[in-house]
Amino acid sequence: MSSSSASHASTPSKPDRIDAVSRIALRYTLSPAEYQLLHQYLLSRAPVVRKRTISPKKFNDITKGSDDYNAAAIRASLRLAVATFSGLKAWELITTKVLSRGPAKAPQPRLPLWKSTNIRLPCSLSLILLFHRLLRRFFTRLRESLLSNEAKPFRKRNPRLARTLTSRIAPAIGSSLAGFFLAVYPGDQLRITIAIYVLTRALEFCYNYLEDQGYIKNRPPWFGSWLLMPVACGQLLHAFVFDRDCFPTAYGSFILGNSPEYIQKRPEQYPANLPWPGTFDIVDNLAKISRAKWPPFISPILFPTLETLPKGLSSISPITSPAHPAIKSLSCALLHPNDPSCMRTYVSYWIQAFPKVARFFTIVFAALSITRYKKFLDSPLLAVNDLAKGILRMSIFISGAIGTSWGSICLFQHIFPRNFLSTQRWFLGGFLGGLWAFLERKNGRSNVLYSVRMSIDSLWKVGIKRGWWRGVKNGDVLLFAMSLATVNVLYELSPKSVNSGVARKGLGVLRGEGWVDRAVLPREGKGKASKSAEE
Repeated sequence: MSSSSASHASTPSKPDRIDAVSRIALRYTLSPAEYQLLHQYLLSRAPVVRKRTISPKKFNDITKGSDDYNAAAIRASLRLAVATFSGLKAWELITTKVLSRGPAKAPQPRLPLWKSTNIRLPCSLSLILLFHRLLRRFFTRLRESLLSNEAKPFRKRNPRLARTLTSRIAPAIGSSLAGFFLAVYPGDQLRITIAIYVLTRALEFCYNYLEDQGYIKNRPPWFGSWLLMPVACGQLLHAFVFDRDCFPTAYGSFILGNSPEYIQKRPEQYPANLPWPGTFDIVDNLAKISRAKWPPFISPILFPTLETLPKGLSSISPITSPAHPAIKSLSCALLHPNDPSCMRTYVSYWIQAFPKVARFFTIVFAALSITRYKKFLDSPLLAVNDLAKGILRMSIFISGAIGTSWGSICLFQHIFPRNFLSTQRWFLGGFLGGLWAFLERKNGRSNVLYSVRMSIDSLWKVGIKRGWWRGVKNGDVLLFAMSLATVNVLYELSPKSVNSGVARKGLGVLRGEGWVDRAVLPREGKGKASKSAEE
């Protein structure tokens, strides 16, 4: 563009030719800094496009407004809504067109636009972001105005209210009221998962804050988050056996898929016209055996004329009928019918399960290590050694947790009377299996918290199912808002208590500060921080 045209574009009369709707659309689509970068690296390099676009200076004049903070908040919320909606549609396309197997499913009736989860989830998240920023600004300005000298009469008349509104954490709590917009999304499993996730993160940050403040002193070296794993595994195993409708499906599939020697699969030479209990049928019958006080095994081979199975357990006859006559317990005949030795079965489990689990985590850890490629380039031997240690620890932990949970049932048959903790011993078995988390006590907090979240979700559903407590309408939304307030307060008081750089930067975006990490601001300087906030 020539200098004359550039000067003509910068005249004040030029922006007036843009109608109000176009001006608002431009203002809430791109910021002047973003448009300048877009123009510099893309628009100005295409001659055809360059002639039809306006200069960055003219764009700045057009979109100049009295409140750029609100415009930035709306831009961020709109982009989040578009990104979330695009991601949901892409995932829906992948699952229905690429990952779907078997015969095509009948088309589902189309829901109204306001009932579609692909619409309501982006709306919910974008409204949380928008109102979190707006409420934070409102309470921050209110606090500043109440702290001024002009507000001294108000503070004297209303001392308690004034102390509340002028507190340092008042903006953090006030902005968290935006969490109630989670209710825009319908109350299904995803909303519960989000609420439980934020709750566990809030509790984790609370622990970090108490530890930083010196409230937790003289902690023994073995003390850590891994201690939650035995309790979580115990609850999950008990729910898996007795309340599988309250158990995460993916968790159960992984357990059953890595339980050789304990889950008897249909033999290849077994006649196709004869029934064989499925994996979940085996688990259901183990629950029946538990409720029946662990009856002994009567071998049909030794007593062919007797009725060897209790009532209601006839479906496991294909497994228990040819079982080894030396087996004494019916549960052992169901879990390992070909070998009367529980210890030998446990060793055989390790021989079969560990290589499979190790291969799985080798693939997972290798894929995750791509993001740390610089470490491999700097010191490849050390990086490979750390990767191998991580794979080995995780493989031993998972194999040991699954195998010990199953093997402990056989162990309890030898050391407990039949009537002692007949159903609760499943919890004890899972507890023993969870003790293997000691191997991951230093680097396994994320895995432990994942299991804890699954356990909390499962326990809540079991309690509702059995009438231990009643659910509160939109209780997950209330829990989410309270947890968000806790995280905001901790981030305000001590940013380092939020022990995740990504989480701290995410909170910075939520607060309208930009992709910045307040925990490192003193070291990097205020100039760099302000620059990051503008970007």
